[in-house]
Amino acid sequence: MHKRILIVEDEASIRDMVAFALRKAGMDTAQAADARTAQMSIAEQVPDLILLDWMLPGTSGLDLARRLRKEELSREVPIIMLTARGEEMDRVNGLEAGVDDYVVKPFSTRELIARIKAVLRRSQGDDGSGMVELGRLRIDGPAHRVFAGDEPVPIGPTEYRLLYFFMTHPERVYSRAQLLDHVWGGSVYVEERTVDVHIRRLRKTLEPWKLEDMVQTVRGAGYRFSASP
Repeated sequence: MHKRILIVEDEASIRDMVAFALRKAGMDTAQAADARTAQMSIAEQVPDLILLDWMLPGTSGLDLARRLRKEELSREVPIIMLTARGEEMDRVNGLEAGVDDYVVKPFSTRELIARIKAVLRRSQGDDGSGMVELGRLRIDGPAHRVFAGDEPVPIGPTEYRLLYFFMTHPERVYSRAQLLDHVWGGSVYVEERTVDVHIRRLRKTLEPWKLEDMVQTVRGAGYRFSASP
C-alpha cells in the first residue's frame, strides 16, 4: 500500500515539484497551502507523514506542529519541517514543537525522499512491537500505546521509540551517540543535540503522571532509564 504524504506549503511551485517527485517514488500525496486546509485534509484522511513548511500564511508551521501534536488524530503522525532557517536554535525549536526531522531549503528531491523514507522506517518499523512493563509504565507494542497504570499516555512517534528502547534496556547508561545509533539508526545523520531535545520531550510527556524522573541524566556519560530514584 502506498504511503500518503501531506504536503503543507504555501508556494504552489514547491508543492507541485515535491508532489511530482513523491508520486514518482511511489507515494500518494495530498496538498494544503495553509494550516486550516491541512487540518481539513487530516480530518478527511490521516496521512502517513506530513511535510510542513515553517513559513505559512496565518498560522505558522511551528504553531501548526504544536497543535497537531495535541490532537488525537495527528498526534502520532511523523512531521518533517521544510525550512529556510538553518540555525541551531530554530532547529531545536522545531524539534521541541514535535517535529521529527527537518530539511533546509533549498533541498534536492532525492535528499527529501531519503529523509521521508528514513522517518517512515523509524516510526513504522518493527521496533516497539512487544509488551513491556516497568514500574507504573506499560507499553502495548501491537497497539502502539503507552499506559501509566491504566491511563493512556499521549506520546509522539520519536518519544515512543525512545521510551521503548529505554524500557527494554533499563538501568544502563547510554551516551547520546549510542542512543542515536539504537533509536534513530546509524545510517541516518542526526545531531547529538537532537537526543537532548527528545529526552526533554519524553520527560514532559511523563510529567502529568510524575514519572519524568525515570529518565535520569548521568553527568558526563549520558542517560539512564530506571524505576528507582
